[in-house]
Amino acid sequence: MKQINFIQKKATIVVGLLALVLLIACKLEEKSPEKKETVKTSTSAVRPLVIATWNTPLAVETAAKVLEKGGSALDAVEAGCRIEEANEKGQSVGKGGLPDRDGNVTLDACIMDDKGNYGAVLCVKNIKHVISVARKVMEETPHVMLAGEGAEQFAISQGFERENLLTEPSKKAWEKWKEKSEYKPIINIENHDTIGMLAIDKEGNISGACTTSGLAYKMAGRVGDSPIIGGGLFVDNEVGAAVATGLGEEVLKTVGSFLIVELMRQGKSPQEACEEAIARIVNKPNSDFKNFQVGYIAVNKQGETGAYSIHEWFSYNLYKNGENKNIKSDFILNRKE
Repeated sequence: MKQINFIQKKATIVVGLLALVLLIACKLEEKSPEKKETVKTSTSAVRPLVIATWNTPLAVETAAKVLEKGGSALDAVEAGCRIEEANEKGQSVGKGGLPDRDGNVTLDACIMDDKGNYGAVLCVKNIKHVISVARKVMEETPHVMLAGEGAEQFAISQGFERENLLTEPSKKAWEKWKEKSEYKPIINIENHDTIGMLAIDKEGNISGACTTSGLAYKMAGRVGDSPIIGGGLFVDNEVGAAVATGLGEEVLKTVGSFLIVELMRQGKSPQEACEEAIARIVNKPNSDFKNFQVGYIAVNKQGETGAYSIHEWFSYNLYKNGENKNIKSDFILNRKE
C-alpha cells in the first residue's frame, strides 16, 4: 500500500512539473518579439498602378497601357523608362543626357522583377536604351551587373545599335560649362535628373526600374545610386518597392531604397517610410543637405504610395484608378524652421 501511495505521489509531482514547464514556455512565447507580418494583398488592393519620379506623364501613360492590356509590371516599367531614354529634351536620361566633364555621355540603369531578380549596367556609352540592356543582363547572363565597354559589347551582341548620345544642345551646354569648369551638384527645380518607376500589375506583382545619365559634368567613371540595388531601387514583392532620385552619393550612404522597403516591412506606410529615409540623410552629423536634393517614391503591396524629398520642387506622376496625375511631393524643409 505504501508503495502504491509513493508511486501516486511521484506521478503527481511529474505531472506538476510538466504543467510548470508548459506554463513557463507559454510565458516566454508571450514575451518573445512577434514576427513581423508582411503587407498582404487584399481584395481592396489597388491594381494596376504606376508611379514614377518627376513630371513624366507620357512614360507613366505608356507603362499603364501595358498593364491595362494585362502585361506584367516588368514589361510596364521597361516600356515606360524607354520613353524618357528617347526624350532628347530631358538632358538627364538616355540620348541627349548631359555629359561628364570630358564630354562623354555615360548611362546607368537597373531593373528588378517580382521574383527578386536584378540586372544593371553602369557607365555605358553609345547605347540609348540601357534599361533594356539591364533587363538582358538580368535574363540572359549569370551576372547582375555589367560596366563600361563590357556592357556596351554585350548590348551590341544582343542586337542594340550604337549611336551618338551627345546632342547639339547638350554639347553646347557642356562647352559653356567648360568656360569656368565649376563642379557642384545643382538642386534640381524644373528638370528631372533620373526616372525611377514602380508598377503593380493586375496579378498584384511589383517590379521597378531606374535609368539616368547621372550628374552633369561628373568625373569620368562616376556612378551614382541609380543602378545599385538597394540604393536607387529595391523591390520585395511581399512588401513593396522604392526608388530614389537626386544626389546619388547621399542615397548610397544610407542604402535608401532598401531602407524604405524594410521600414514598410516593419509596418510603416510608404509615406512614413519615405519620410524616415529622408530624415536619415538630413539628420546625419555635418550633413550639407541644404545644398543638395534627394527624393523618394514608394508603394506597398496594397497600392498605397508615398513620396518625400529634402527640398521643394520634387514631383511624381501617379497612375491609379485609371487617372494619371502629377503630384507635388511634400518635403522636409517644409517642416523645419
